[in-house]
Amino acid sequence: MSHEIDIDKHVRTYLFVFGSLLALTFITVGISYLHLSVVPAIGLALAVATVKGSLVACYFMHLLSERKLIYAVMLLTVLFFFFVLLGPLVTETNPIEL
Repeated sequence: MSHEIDIDKHVRTYLFVFGSLLALTFITVGISYLHLSVVPAIGLALAVATVKGSLVACYFMHLLSERKLIYAVMLLTVLFFFFVLLGPLVTETNPIEL
């Protein structure tokens, strides 16, 4: 009995996310009919797309339940990014002589 309740809860969550994505898609289409200038239109469309992408990543890709792994990957990415940025700085201040 408990197993059926858990499945019903997940199905309701997925249906809510589906409905939210559908509504946000209509909002995105509605933004195109507002005849805004380019910068506000792109900013508003990117904001809606960010929310939609977050919903897909969190619920359909199950990233909400894998927080430790996600934080570890993000930390590794940030560290790698800083090492890539520091590479030219180190080679500029200490040139290698041939």
